[in-house]
Amino acid sequence: MPVLAIALLLTSAALHALWNLLLKQSSEKYVAMGWQVIISGVLSVLALFFTGLPPRSMWLFALISMTLEAIYFVLLSFAYSDHDFSLVYPVARGTAPALVVLWSFVFLHEIPSTGGFVGIAMIICGLVIIGATSFLQPHEGKPQLKGIAIALSIALIISIYTLVDGFAVKHGPVLPYALSMFALVPVLTTPVIVRHYGWDHFIEGVRRQPARLILVGILGVIAYLFALFAYSMAPVNYSEAIREVSVVMGAFAGWQFLGEKLGKIRVVGAGVIFAGIVLIAVFG
Repeated sequence: MPVLAIALLLTSAALHALWNLLLKQSSEKYVAMGWQVIISGVLSVLALFFTGLPPRSMWLFALISMTLEAIYFVLLSFAYSDHDFSLVYPVARGTAPALVVLWSFVFLHEIPSTGGFVGIAMIICGLVIIGATSFLQPHEGKPQLKGIAIALSIALIISIYTLVDGFAVKHGPVLPYALSMFALVPVLTTPVIVRHYGWDHFIEGVRRQPARLILVGILGVIAYLFALFAYSMAPVNYSEAIREVSVVMGAFAGWQFLGEKLGKIRVVGAGVIFAGIVLIAVFG
C-alpha cells in the first residue's frame, strides 16, 4: 500500500477515536451527536462554495451514504448513552473490517490473500474476548449483550457505507463528494432528535458545551476525509482494516479516561483485533 495512504489511515484512526471519546464524555449523547452532525454539515456547506458539487454520477452514492451515516450516528449516540465506550467502540469498529472484506470481495472483486483471512479470524477472536466481559460484569442492571448487539448493528452500517464511499471516491473527486455527504446528514438526524427532545432542550445542549461540540464536528469531518483519500488510492478492504487501529485507542481511552471496569480485558481483546488488522494490512 502507498505510504501516504497508511499515514492518512493512521491519522484518521487517531482523530476518530478522539471525537468518539469526546462524544462519550458529553452529558447527553443524543443532543451532542445532533449538534456534532449539524456543525459538520455547516462546515461542509461553507467548504462546498470553494470546491463545488461533485459530478452527478456521484450524487446517488452521496445520498445512500448520507442515509447510512444518519442511521449510524443515531445508533452510536444510543449505544454510548447506555453502554461502555470500551465495549461498543472496539466491537463496532473491529467487526467492520471483516464485513468490508466480504462486501469488497462480492461487489468490488477485491480478493484477500491467506494472510487476510487469518487476520479476519483474529479479529473475530478479539471480539469474543471483548464480548466475554459482558458475562463477567453486570452494568447497572443493563445487559451487555444488548450493547454488543447494537455495536454489531453499527458495524454493519459502517461496512456498507464504507463500501459505497470506497467505490464512489475511486470514480470521482473525493473532497466534493465527502462534503456533500456531510452537508446532507443533518437533514435526516436533526428532525429525529428535535422531535424526541424539543427545540428548547436541543438549543440548551449546545449552550452547555459549544467548544466541545465544535471540536467534535471538526474532528469528525477531517477524520473521514483522510480515510476517503486513502480509499481512493488503495484497496478498500485493507484500508478499512488499517484504519481500525482506532479500536485499540478506543479501548485504552475507555479504560484510562472513563474509568470503565474490566477495561484491561477489553484492551487485550482489542490488541488481538489489532494483530488481525496488522496481518490484513501487511500480508493481505
